[in-house]
Amino acid sequence: MSFVFAGLAALATLKSSGAVSSNATLGSLPPQSVFVDPRSFAVIGQNGTFRASSFEGFFNPTSTTPPFFQIFDQEFLKVLGASPSLTEIASNPGFAFAHEAPIYVPETDELFFASNDGGLLGMSDLDHNNEVSKISMAEVEAALARKSSSPVNVTVTPLNLSDTIQMTNGGTGPFRSQLLLVNSGRGPLPPNIALVNPKAPFNSTIILDNFFGRQFNSLNDVKIHPSGKIFFTDVTYGFLNNFRPAPLMPNQVYRLDPDTRAVRVVADGFDKCNGIAFTADGNTAYISDTGATGGNSTQTEPSTVYAFDVDPISHVFKNRRVLAYVDAGVPDGIQVDTNGNVYSGTGDGVQTWNSEGTLLGKFFLGTTSANMVFAGKGRLVILAETKIFLANIAAEGFDLGGN
Repeated sequence: MSFVFAGLAALATLKSSGAVSSNATLGSLPPQSVFVDPRSFAVIGQNGTFRASSFEGFFNPTSTTPPFFQIFDQEFLKVLGASPSLTEIASNPGFAFAHEAPIYVPETDELFFASNDGGLLGMSDLDHNNEVSKISMAEVEAALARKSSSPVNVTVTPLNLSDTIQMTNGGTGPFRSQLLLVNSGRGPLPPNIALVNPKAPFNSTIILDNFFGRQFNSLNDVKIHPSGKIFFTDVTYGFLNNFRPAPLMPNQVYRLDPDTRAVRVVADGFDKCNGIAFTADGNTAYISDTGATGGNSTQTEPSTVYAFDVDPISHVFKNRRVLAYVDAGVPDGIQVDTNGNVYSGTGDGVQTWNSEGTLLGKFFLGTTSANMVFAGKGRLVILAETKIFLANIAAEGFDLGGN
């Protein structure tokens, strides 16, 4: 749903290219882009119309039809480049097949991901597991070459995984040539971390399924630190979505040594810790807290991305500070580009901040994205539940496999 502020009709000047600008100093904007000057909405006025909810109305003052790039700071132009595009590449309106756990495998040019576990249109619950699938990026490129910028719908191939893989929600890598999946568990079946062969028969190895004998709540997301250690979040969404028992531990962030299998807590004090990412040097960690959704939460609970310093020896997260509080839904999965910009899936698509927390712009989809991943040079693949989008941009990701 779009939300239009009263009195902002003159905010932007439409250009023949289809782009919109409210500040001529930016010059000609890239395709599919809109510039919204923060000065234009800093004061709405006592007779204006204000948003009442971050979940029911999004900030789209130009009433531009999604998908498009919404620019708030000219630094976002460096992210986009001169000729960006934002295109739908897969769709299934009746099934949230593209929720989280995006992993790009350069060797085969394939993207792996998981369906929604227990959520709307997820087709998974206490009695039904969710699904891990893949698409071929070569097929995407070929389809787009045939149809230009029009939406395409490439083949989505489900994987036949071991029944030890239950309710996959997070993924990264490749790690030691394997997919690294974190799984929320289902009923009494434990949450776990698994290494999965990205090639048939997709054999898997469980490398962790407990904390000193206690099951985790429902593992959510995972990243590999440059040290090679595995960091993951554990949160109560499995219980809140009625496919896991009552939680046994707080919502926390953990570190796993994949060689010794030693595990420890590195951060706590969250309402609902969710997405995780590191800068390329590993010195800074980002965690999203999605406390504003699930259970009895309200808009007064966190919808926030936090930044931490990572201790070089213990890897404990220190010096917690707010990077950003999102204006649409909650921040979910997180990625970081080679310039240190931070991306998170939110209620209206993907939002991007610089390392200081300035909102640069949005990949405005008009619908929720839970995660995204860089899939080769200048390709950002965005998961949007019932759809997948490809953004061809200038920004690039870095190797997520660790050292």
